[in-house]
Amino acid sequence: MIKYFAVFLPMKDAQKSREFRPQHLEFLKQGREERTILMNGPFVDGAGGLVIYKGASLDEIEKLVNTDPYIVNGAREYEIHEWDMESNYNF
Repeated sequence: MIKYFAVFLPMKDAQKSREFRPQHLEFLKQGREERTILMNGPFVDGAGGLVIYKGASLDEIEKLVNTDPYIVNGAREYEIHEWDMESNYNF
């Protein structure tokens, strides 16, 4: 069964966020191509961003999040919540 997870990426280090942004964007692009990431985007106030993942379990998604260059390099923290997306939407 596919589950959805909202991952908040609050700002931890603005300099590192700028430095590792290209690698983070490539990570997101790859996730969208592989269909493990449904959507993503920054908060307009600069506080961080949000990524919606899909996968089988929290453990699976947490392992994936821990490969994000922002997390690996200490630019952002993360907070994961399983998200009960309306089942009538098909992506």
